[in-house]
This record gives sequence, C-alpha cells and structure tokens, in this order.
Amino acid sequence: MKMKKALASLVCAAMLACGLFVFAGCSNTEPGQASQDDGAQSRPMAMRIGTMQTEDSLPFWVAEQNGSYGDAQVEIVTFQSAQELLTAFAAGEIDAAMTDVQQAAALQLSGTDVRLGWVTLGADASQGRFGIMTSPESGIESLSELAGVGIGVGSNTVPEYVMDKLMEAAGVSADQVVVEEIKKMPVRYESMANNQVAAAALPASLLALGEASGMVLLADDTQGENISQSVLVVRDAWLQDGGASAFDAVRSAWNDAASAIGADPEAYRALLVEKANLPAPVADTYPVSTYPQAEMPTEEMVQPVLDWMFEKGYIAQAMTYDANEGTLAAS
Repeated sequence: MKMKKALASLVCAAMLACGLFVFAGCSNTEPGQASQDDGAQSRPMAMRIGTMQTEDSLPFWVAEQNGSYGDAQVEIVTFQSAQELLTAFAAGEIDAAMTDVQQAAALQLSGTDVRLGWVTLGADASQGRFGIMTSPESGIESLSELAGVGIGVGSNTVPEYVMDKLMEAAGVSADQVVVEEIKKMPVRYESMANNQVAAAALPASLLALGEASGMVLLADDTQGENISQSVLVVRDAWLQDGGASAFDAVRSAWNDAASAIGADPEAYRALLVEKANLPAPVADTYPVSTYPQAEMPTEEMVQPVLDWMFEKGYIAQAMTYDANEGTLAAS
C-alpha cells in the first residue's frame, strides 16, 4: 500500500516528461522592446507559465518564493496531465509551457506557432536523468540482453527517445528494440517491478524510487552524450503581442534562482519535495539538480529529436529548427 501511494504521488513528478530566451531576429526590435509597439507599453508585465509537478520548474518556484519577479505579474499554473497542459497552451490560457521538443513540434504542426526558449534541464548530461531499469528477478544485467525483449515505454516521449539512443549505443539494432506500450508511468514501473515486462524506460524520480527499492538500473543518460532536454516553450502570438517585457523579467528571475539553487541546493529541498510532490521514500535522498542559466536550445539538442520523430512516423513531415530564432518549421 505504501508503495502504491508513493507511485501515485510520482505521476506528475515523473512525466515529462524528462527544459524563453532572447528571440533575436523575431522582429525588427530588440528583445524587451516589443512592449513599446502598438501601445503595449501601457500593459502590465504579466506571464502565465504552465507546468506539471516536476523538478524542471524548481527555479520558477524559487523565484516566486524569493520575490524575484519584481514588477512582473507571474503565475505558475500546475496541471495534472501533459494533455491538459498542452490544451491550455494551444487555447492561449497560458503563455508558456514547461515541456519537451516532441510536444513543441506537435504544437507547431497543429497550428500553434511556438518558439523554443531556454533549456530548463539538460544543458549537460548530468541534468534531467532518464534510463532503463529492470527488476532483480529478471536476471537481466545488460542492455544487450534486452534485444528482442519487450521494454515498457510510452511512444513519442523523452523516455522512448533516450531508450532508443541507449540501446543504439549498446549495439542493439533498431529492429531488435521491442516496445511494450505503457503510457502511465506508475503502471509502467509496477509492470517492471512485477516482471510483467522485462524492463522499463523511466524518468529520474521513478529511477530513484527503483534504486531505493532494490531495482536494477541498466543504463541512464547521465554519462557520455547529452541526450535529453526539457525546454520552456512560448506562444509566438503572446511574445509578438507585448510579452517581451514580461519575458525579460522572468528570464532574469530564472537566472537568479538557478544561481541560488546551485550555491545551496539543500536550502531548496523542502520546496522541491512540496512542489514536485516527491514521496517519502526518496524525499531525503533525491538529488537536487543544478539548473542552467537561460540559454536557447542548440541545433545539436533539437534537430536529432525532430529527425527521430520523422523516422519513427510520429510526424508526417520532416521539421527543421532555427537555433537563431528558436523556431520550428516543416521542411
């Protein structure tokens, strides 16, 4: 029963999954000056940011706690599912969303123009862990032993992307990677722990729970190539309609909060446990991540994900990323 409660409380923390900057080139004015056009200078600086209960957003909560937003009216809106978050974004109910490249691409292709802002986790391989885990009863000791064996994962997600890259690095060909579709992460974890699937692709919080419970980590993406990023995505219409001043204020607050967390991570553990809804089994041991300063995702971070989505058939058109403007477009 305790384990099931712990799993239930990890739903939002584990979804990603598994991340706004100066959009130079998006207009003829410098970032921060857009609010002076069309009478926008009279508008209050306001920004609504949507997120799941996940560690990616800790600097936003720290900035809120520390009063770092200044004159900007910033609202952090928490959603219980990724679908609710993306629906609100597309409807204009929020101005920005904490999400990933896959979801940003889906939004762009559905008709909602987006700009990728800054990387929230994943500026380097140590941030934003994803990996593949098995139970001790499975007898599996390496990724190569998973060739042709079902792995629990959700399609078109960061965990699946990381899984494919880890399996490729282990020398397992793509046609030998067998997907067992399990969307709900607690169910995926339980299926792995109960040996209903041989292994599962999981985010950091469930990997931590597994390690605390005796599960076996086969591989994660904290070593070697930097694979996964979480990103803040902004609605282009909002930015063009006077959102730049609020954007500048939030970017500055993020940088201050990221520096504060890096200087004393343990000072913000209680806030992380509360806001990311971490359960008791890992509350005292879950590592408080470092967070990057606000920098736009690079082409090396984004384009491989877009190419992977097209190759897998998750998008009907190939897409390209303009790292100068933070835009996605069908090619």
